Amino acid sequence: MELTNTLIETLGMEIIELSEERAVATMPVDKRTHQPFGLLHGGASVALAETVASIGTFNLIDQETEICVGLEINANHLKGKRDGVVTAIGTVLHRGKTTMVWDIKIVDENEALICVSRCTMAILKKR
Repeated sequence: MELTNTLIETLGMEIIELSEERAVATMPVDKRTHQPFGLLHGGASVALAETVASIGTFNLIDQETEICVGLEINANHLKGKRDGVVTAIGTVLHRGKTTMVWDIKIVDENEALICVSRCTMAILKKR
């Protein structure tokens, strides 16, 4: 999976943990991820959440014969953040043959909940 020259690189995301149980990534809160009022952009949080679900799913599928793509995502933005780093912790809720559903919690450096998200990933056969 290529991570350079992608939104992941552009927004400064870093994958810090990847296992069968969870996927964890960080993202800076800075000019790349701000909305016009100087707060973390909700779309940046959603991009981080879907990235965690995507990488987590990719880790669990047959990478020789399958790919995964986002099918649905929702998010509740619970707290604003102006600077620092946020961490997304994704855990798989459903691990099916054609879909996976992930729960993603985005927290700040003090473990305060910034955003909660659920993302459904589709698992497709490679062409």
